[in-house]
Amino acid sequence: MSRPRRVVSVAGCGLLVASMTSGCFAEPSAMPTVRDFLIAWEVGNYEAAASKTIGADRKAVAEQLGSLRRQLDAASLRLGLGLPVPPGGTPAKAITKNGDNAVARFAVKIDLGENGQPWTYEGRMRLRRVDGDWKVIWDPSIIHPRLRDGMRLAVLTEVSPRAPIYDADDRRMLRKVRTDIVGVYPGQLRDPEKMLEQLTRVTKIDGGRKLDTERLVGRVNSAPPERFLPLLTLRHPQGVAIAQRMPQGAGLRVQTVWAPIASAAAPELVGELGPATADRLQQVGAPYQPGDTIGVSGIQLLLQRRLAGTPTVRVVAQDPSGRNVQELRSWVGQEPQPVRTTLDAAFQRSADRTLARVPAPASMVALRPSTGEVLAVANNKLTGGRNLAMEGSYPPGLTFGIVSAEALLQRGLTKNTPTDCPASATVGGQTFTNPGGKAGGKRPLQKNFAYSCATTLAQLSTRLDAATLLAEAGRFGLGKDWGLTVPAFTGTVPSPRNDAEKAAVAIGQGGVRVSPLAMALVAGAVETGTWRPPYLLREPQDPTMAAPQTLPPVATSDLKDLVRRSVFEGTARAANVPGGGKVTGVAATVTYKENGRDKVVSWFVGSRADTAFAIAVEGQYNAAQLAATFLRGGIPSTPVGGAAAR
Repeated sequence: MSRPRRVVSVAGCGLLVASMTSGCFAEPSAMPTVRDFLIAWEVGNYEAAASKTIGADRKAVAEQLGSLRRQLDAASLRLGLGLPVPPGGTPAKAITKNGDNAVARFAVKIDLGENGQPWTYEGRMRLRRVDGDWKVIWDPSIIHPRLRDGMRLAVLTEVSPRAPIYDADDRRMLRKVRTDIVGVYPGQLRDPEKMLEQLTRVTKIDGGRKLDTERLVGRVNSAPPERFLPLLTLRHPQGVAIAQRMPQGAGLRVQTVWAPIASAAAPELVGELGPATADRLQQVGAPYQPGDTIGVSGIQLLLQRRLAGTPTVRVVAQDPSGRNVQELRSWVGQEPQPVRTTLDAAFQRSADRTLARVPAPASMVALRPSTGEVLAVANNKLTGGRNLAMEGSYPPGLTFGIVSAEALLQRGLTKNTPTDCPASATVGGQTFTNPGGKAGGKRPLQKNFAYSCATTLAQLSTRLDAATLLAEAGRFGLGKDWGLTVPAFTGTVPSPRNDAEKAAVAIGQGGVRVSPLAMALVAGAVETGTWRPPYLLREPQDPTMAAPQTLPPVATSDLKDLVRRSVFEGTARAANVPGGGKVTGVAATVTYKENGRDKVVSWFVGSRADTAFAIAVEGQYNAAQLAATFLRGGIPSTPVGGAAAR
């Protein structure tokens, strides 16, 4: 959240700082001068404050008084005559007089604007009576007791190296890429504000994100003049291009290095690093500032504070060379902490290879159903950086038949119950047709299920009430809060109001929406007999995580035969690859409307041994063939694409 800038309080003596001693009235002749000087300094009327001084050029005094805020990029400055009285303590005199000389003590409270503790210290000033009037004897030590002529204040921000993100085998999930660090040497800028306004104008980041010019100016002014100050961290050659658009001699510098700012796998989930633009700073909040490299997407953004820690901030006094530095105050930051995920390199590689050649948006998730560990999250480059594998929203079509069939099996049907599969069927006044308009005839339930007979499930839905169907969807985790660390779409299953709507829900239409992650969990529940919530981080489980749901064993045994039959001989048979155990699963192609446009999504939802996965492709594709590619380690045996499973 952007900090308020230069907020000050205006108050008289004794009101500037709470619990001030009443000693500001100890020397009535010197007190008005001290009071007026402090108030003018606090509210930014530096000329008025300088008029109360002797011993130096008043213009120079005004400049030095104003430098405190500027050199610290302070959000606020509060000054009070006297000092706070400790509990049980005795008030000290605010002003002590010795003839025509006096010493005033005052309290300084500076908010550096990063939600940390304010910097407080005791200030002192000497006064002399000249021709009956008290004047402040100017000295830089009035600003801070350790300041001397020619010295200035500066803020050093020390950022620890960002902690890594690891996969399940403790391999780092970031890779080094050529990176442009764009920055300045503050002391070499003739007009920092003008230069930074120009930089904001020529910089376009991720579709127009803007830099916070005001905060950049403050940071440049408060930084050590002789040190390189990073302002942007960008992929090469973006930084070079920005520098080329700046006016000649503006003072912008570019350092090109190799830095680990790009994800090595699962980029939509792991996320990327980038510059702290104004809107991103609104997301991550203090203590991060313009010029910092922060997480801009995925886990890098969600766990920014954990991965980056918080910087150590030091206020220092330094001479013009910058070599002699005295620390005045420091706030020690928090060390970065690594993030360990459950992602498995082999499964992730297989998933990436599987989708790499698909010329349409496609996404998939693989997980371990016995535990809920997410093994792979893949999206091809056509998803535009969106993590559709976990957050996508698609109608599941007949892959939702897994849920409907489980509900029917619990109502007494078996895999061998005779069922009909007409080319079309009318339920509740609405006509439902099979993919391709084909009829299957009278066959056992497992046979019609295997061949994706929509009319079979639509007709059988009349044996279920709406509450039973919704309860079954909930047992498979659809629409529930899983307690997952990262964003995920858990699904939507609307409550049907009549038989027609109930039939539509039963075949995965009628407003039913799911993500690949949600359907991978459904497949996992069939494989193990228990639905388990997913988890992605290797750390103690959150107690708010959804509880596992055990499916009825008799019905689930038949359900597993249904989804096995689909792969063995039905519409998902392209996924029936040998080795590693029997493959079970369902394939489907769904035509639907979204925002008035006709769209298509092709699905495979299935499992083998202790691996469950779901694939969604936007368009007509044989998703079962992609499943086979995944199970072979991402190596296709035939060209990708072809007729969609029906």
